[in-house]
Amino acid sequence: MQIVREIENFKPEAKPIYLALGNFDGLHKGHQKLISEAVTAARDGDGIAAAFVFEPHPIKVLFPERAPKLLVTAQHKAELMEKLGLDLLIYNSFTLAISKCSPEEFVQHILIEKLNIKQAFVGFNYTFGYRGVGTPELLQELGKNHGFGVKVISPVEVDCKVVSSSLIRKALEAGDIKQARSMLGYDPMLEGHVIEGERRGRTIGFPTANLAVSSELNVPGKGVYAARAQIQERIFQAVVNIGSKPTFHEEYPVSIEAHLIDFHEDIYGEKMRLYFIDKIRDERRFNNVEELVGQISRDRDKAKQIAAGQ
Repeated sequence: MQIVREIENFKPEAKPIYLALGNFDGLHKGHQKLISEAVTAARDGDGIAAAFVFEPHPIKVLFPERAPKLLVTAQHKAELMEKLGLDLLIYNSFTLAISKCSPEEFVQHILIEKLNIKQAFVGFNYTFGYRGVGTPELLQELGKNHGFGVKVISPVEVDCKVVSSSLIRKALEAGDIKQARSMLGYDPMLEGHVIEGERRGRTIGFPTANLAVSSELNVPGKGVYAARAQIQERIFQAVVNIGSKPTFHEEYPVSIEAHLIDFHEDIYGEKMRLYFIDKIRDERRFNNVEELVGQISRDRDKAKQIAAGQ
């Protein structure tokens, strides 16, 4: 898959473009349906399956105090799109100037002049243009006027709920990994770099890797989780604690600590991904270190059991 940063750097080809439009945070099952429709149409029409995504999320530019935490990084989003068969991903900066473009200007300058699309694919709740006044219905009307097709993708439901990024965030904040996975279609994931922590874990027999993640990413709620840790191409079973270490601190910033089972290497500075499988328990304060060590041992056994049962 080709990734283009900024529409000005796109070099048109002779093949027709079938374009998916949206932000696609999390690339959940609804987004996957939309991308897959574009890919199928592109294959049938001997064209290019493409997506156009504003980066950062428009809300972050227009209303930063209301900006949602992201479910995936831009890199992970691209990886997921490539797996669906997308040929081209265009990341374009979202600015205040762009926010003032009318729906008609967006269609004229981007979809026609820059991309000359054959067909657009949007979700049922897609909005575009100044103040988000553009709707799927308006896009269909503009498409008729300018000679391109528009396909509106109907909502996808899981457990009688319409799949959405906001519902997935709520599930993760509640520690409901299974619900989040059922809507995402894959294991929720965090990625970052391993940093030095308090080094207490190694003194009690359970060394941990402290993961530093972007403040823009959505982190599951406090608790202990069964997970898989990926370092380069290697995968390890892990127990992950997200919390404020109440046994040792009255107040402490929320940290993400992963104990990699049967792993004893120094990985400071390494990039690591954590794929969450299920929540084991809530965070709690223990009376002493011995109680904590006993519980961590049980958490490790439970994590291994959960991973084996997948």
